[in-house]
Amino acid sequence: MTLLIYSKVIFLFYGGIMGNILKLTSPLPPSVNHYTSVRTIIKNGRPMAMVYETKEAKDYKKKFKKIIEEQVKLQNWDLEVNSTQHFNIDAVFYFDRIDKDCANYEKCLDDTITETQLIWKDDNVALFRPQRIYYDSENPRIELAIYPVDYIGVFDNASQFDKFKSHCIGCKRYKRNCSLLKKAIEGRIQKEIHNGECEKFSPIND
Repeated sequence: MTLLIYSKVIFLFYGGIMGNILKLTSPLPPSVNHYTSVRTIIKNGRPMAMVYETKEAKDYKKKFKKIIEEQVKLQNWDLEVNSTQHFNIDAVFYFDRIDKDCANYEKCLDDTITETQLIWKDDNVALFRPQRIYYDSENPRIELAIYPVDYIGVFDNASQFDKFKSHCIGCKRYKRNCSLLKKAIEGRIQKEIHNGECEKFSPIND
């Protein structure tokens, strides 16, 4: 299992994926205030609040999903979907009015991408980064550039990760599916790993 994780990470960073950028144009999504609403239902004789997606959100998701599916094919975006690869999402907003806040428009957009399962498994790996705001009343939209981050877990880049892993191969823990390395790839901070060195390193020849 550990070797499989390592090979996937290496593929992501040395298989040409780093050079890929998926460019999308999203219609302006519903804000967080218009994404969901609440209705009261009666269950077992008692009133209960039920949260549901608004029609505005459903219509947006249907339209944006189609755009994503088309562009993934047109741009040959063939990155293998997994749960550890993080992505930058650089966003340029074109609002129809100057009183809108870009922080209110990420949620529905991210959820729509997640539902396609074409880029990531869950948007906990998405780093949404507004870059600029324009105003275009005739064509409100969000221009997106999605691409893998440089870092791998706690490692700043592929070179740093490769150096650490090459040292790990000489450790007894490596072939036993080392949990420290697995957690490091997941981005978990551990006291055993400090300044690129692992305190639990145990040479195979000892």
